[in-house]
Amino acid sequence: MKRFFALFLAATLALSLSACGGSASSTPASTPSSQAAQSTASKPSSGEPSGKLVVYSPHDADPLNDGVNMFMEKYPGIQVEVVAAGTGELCNRIKAESAAPIADVLWGGGADSLAAFKDYFQPYVCANDAVIDEAYKDKDDLWIGESPLPMVIFYNKDLIEKAGMTVPTKWSDLIDPQWEGKIAYCLPSKSGSAYTQLCTMLLGHGGKEDGWDFIEDLYDNLDGKIVDSSGKCHKMVADGEFYVGLTIEKSAIKYADDASVGFVYPEDGTSAVPDGVALVKGCPNEENAKLFIDFVTSKECQTVQSEKWGRRPVRNDMEVPAGMAKLSELKLVDYDFDWAANDKETIIEKFNDIMVG
Repeated sequence: MKRFFALFLAATLALSLSACGGSASSTPASTPSSQAAQSTASKPSSGEPSGKLVVYSPHDADPLNDGVNMFMEKYPGIQVEVVAAGTGELCNRIKAESAAPIADVLWGGGADSLAAFKDYFQPYVCANDAVIDEAYKDKDDLWIGESPLPMVIFYNKDLIEKAGMTVPTKWSDLIDPQWEGKIAYCLPSKSGSAYTQLCTMLLGHGGKEDGWDFIEDLYDNLDGKIVDSSGKCHKMVADGEFYVGLTIEKSAIKYADDASVGFVYPEDGTSAVPDGVALVKGCPNEENAKLFIDFVTSKECQTVQSEKWGRRPVRNDMEVPAGMAKLSELKLVDYDFDWAANDKETIIEKFNDIMVG
């Protein structure tokens, strides 16, 4: 007897609750990738895991759907629902729902962003703990890294060549007036990766206080153009709407076969804060959530995510995908994880103040 399990991919439309005073909501997405994704599997026998699992995730639709479908094939008795939105929106939603949690697990989002909401997660040591380096795990086991994410500068070769310009190789290149209005950057309050980029540039260009002079210069060069989703930054560069974009390695590597675009690891220092996965405190389906965390950190899932979607594995028993530099080859800023997590609200507010003048 075959059985279909549906994956409902919903788009959360609310802005950050703390920033805008709104309330989180979700509606069914209308894109083809968000239609009911079907998985055919045998009916589970008695004693096998069953029930429901609610996953909140900021991941792109393809790797997200692929990972969830693999999980459902492995555990056909578990029906998975996914709510997809930006990291900031999902974390604020988890906070708002904390008295009666809806989500069981948050899969994705920069670990510094997850750490800022650690009061709403509960400890869990996953089954793959031994092959994940300590640098990619919370010291209290409130989140687990599942994919290190170097920040990169993505660029449109065709536009740059036609304009007679030189490809930027450093963050500091982007404050040159020639790039005014040509840079795609997302609101740090809406995107975990954009927030990590902000902290990376601050720490690499003057530090926690003096680095804001650099950010002001960068913002002036944005010319008032702020992208509302980090997922749009690389797409708009590839489409020729911007010359360069601030994005993450996993997004840039998807264009490896496109000769019109490319990416660089900033020579003045990048960061490799991992995407994390976390167990929601008081979640209604805790055991299923733990199975999911074990699965997304397993070699099975990490291999597929790496080979098909260019996601750098967190496991120390795996190689990085072709086209990616080894972390040991990159100049990395001294990323202050505790500061980025504990002072996130202040850092976001300061960036917003720069926006409003």
